[in-house]
Amino acid sequence: MDDPRDQTAPDQTDPESQAESPTRKPGRRRKAEGEAATRRAEPLLLEVAWEVCNQLGGIYTVLRSKVPSMVSAWGSRYILIGPYTQHASELEFEPAALTGPVGHVVKQLNDQGIGAHYGRWLVTGRPHVVLLNHLDIMPRLHEVKYRIWEEHDIALPGNDELLNNVVAFGEACRLFLELLARRESGRRDLIAHFHEWMAGIPIPMLRRRGWPGSTVFTTHATLLGRYLAMHDDDFYGHLPFYEPFTEAKHFNVDAQFRIERAAAHGSHVFTTVSDLTAAECRYLLGRNPDVLLPNGLNIQRFAAIHEFQNLHRLYKEKLHDFTIGHFYPSYSFDLDNTLYFFTSGRYEFRNKGFDLTIEALARLNHLMREAKTGTTVVMFFITRRPVKSINVAALSTNAMRSEFRSVTDAIRDQIGDRLFRAVAAGRIPDLNGLVDEYWLLRLRRMIHAWRRIMPPGIVTHDLADDTNDDMLNALRRCKLWNQQENPVKVIYHPDFITPSNPLFGLDYDQFVRGCHMGIFPSYYEPWGYTPLECVALGIPAITSDLSGFGSYLSQVLPDHGTRGLYIINRHQRNWYESADQLAHILFQFVQMNRRQRVDLRNAVEAFSEHFDWENLGKHYHEAHALALERMR
Repeated sequence: MDDPRDQTAPDQTDPESQAESPTRKPGRRRKAEGEAATRRAEPLLLEVAWEVCNQLGGIYTVLRSKVPSMVSAWGSRYILIGPYTQHASELEFEPAALTGPVGHVVKQLNDQGIGAHYGRWLVTGRPHVVLLNHLDIMPRLHEVKYRIWEEHDIALPGNDELLNNVVAFGEACRLFLELLARRESGRRDLIAHFHEWMAGIPIPMLRRRGWPGSTVFTTHATLLGRYLAMHDDDFYGHLPFYEPFTEAKHFNVDAQFRIERAAAHGSHVFTTVSDLTAAECRYLLGRNPDVLLPNGLNIQRFAAIHEFQNLHRLYKEKLHDFTIGHFYPSYSFDLDNTLYFFTSGRYEFRNKGFDLTIEALARLNHLMREAKTGTTVVMFFITRRPVKSINVAALSTNAMRSEFRSVTDAIRDQIGDRLFRAVAAGRIPDLNGLVDEYWLLRLRRMIHAWRRIMPPGIVTHDLADDTNDDMLNALRRCKLWNQQENPVKVIYHPDFITPSNPLFGLDYDQFVRGCHMGIFPSYYEPWGYTPLECVALGIPAITSDLSGFGSYLSQVLPDHGTRGLYIINRHQRNWYESADQLAHILFQFVQMNRRQRVDLRNAVEAFSEHFDWENLGKHYHEAHALALERMR
């Protein structure tokens, strides 16, 4: 059942609900009608994205985490629009009655044969959402494509499934917004905020037709910039000199690039997430952003400062369990003196800084061996690659580790019970006789089956193509093979962390909490949610000055290094210098004692509130206010 506080307020969200009370006097009725004629209802904000109720990447996190802040500011006047996908909608969408102006427009679309669904997104804040079945546009997609080519000079290929879906969704959005404007533009202002090129194609179509509302467009990373950065060792140095139309054709993304450029130029307000992407927009899209919209998270504050420390300890024990299962059949080391580092993200080997991280780990391994620190570092690489299955050896040792746990727990209970009875009877028992021979024999057999001669593997899954995998080849080249004498161990996990994963049994947030540090020295990163997630969970993190997050952090927190947040210098630095800087930051962290690491986690957690959407949401409000100003 909907929260009563979420119901449409008569004077704010649903002009049709402002019905005259039958008991009101005629004079008052005429006066009210006169005031209503001169008073417009408050604006309606519609936020459009391909990832509304459709989890694919970082935009989903932006939208979902931002919802409580937007609902707090806009109430029921905040509507999200996304594509209808049956699987995602069954999990995240709750239908609602087709009432109010938005509900009536949804009904109109359904009457025209375009599937539209109105309800709530089942996330914190439970915002209103409209999901459009873009597949219903497909029978006349060729007409839509022809119109886009004729009116906007954007040629769209016929055999690209993603582009076809994007164009169909854009046409469905255009129809919805035009129907809504016919109904509401005389009563209130409308703002439509579009995210990324996949949702941006309605902007030039609406502007050509004189849509009476105002449009905002946000690019979170220019499509062309991502391709260029992957193939240019000096992307930022060459940025002013690219010929974008030529480069778009070279990478076969001409249609996508033209859609993004048309959306940027057609919007009333153009925005991006950082000063780094602002430079991309200026040179590649030909327009300076009007407002920067740094990304935040819905930070959950804890009543007691020790709570997040306790969670770290709890989930670190889960990582200890994995470590025992993976490494101990070959050799053991002191878990109380073991640190867990990790990196994660989309598999862009160079852009995400995976290459730099591996080189720095090799140097860290040398520094730790020379210094004889006595500490072990286990480094997790979490990304997604084509795999055949989880490695049989990894599954086997994990299963045996679970069996060890159950057997030792049974022995512990037996010893404890028999010891208690003996002591209660006033005698000191022979400790060797407290355990049945059955359990001792079972333990001996398990230990024999547990041991293996080969060193632990570095990949948890069987890769579909391990010969040509850049990550694996870099680990081989740096000789990070998990030899016993090496203090730096590596786990390459080519799948994302989920609670159903048999190796960890943790969700991603729990996994992050169990680690000691996140490492993200990206070469190309328009913002960077992974280090921000570390901040939100109270875990020290490393980013780079070529990430939007790192650039923003250097501006708002000059003493970031003392707060457990480190920035690797990659701008106008050669690769080897950056790798050496990263290795020495990691080495300094390894040399800290436990108290110092606890203090760092406290410092990170204390600063996390800055990135709450309640603070960073003000930039979105600025963009929407500017959109209203330019519309009038």
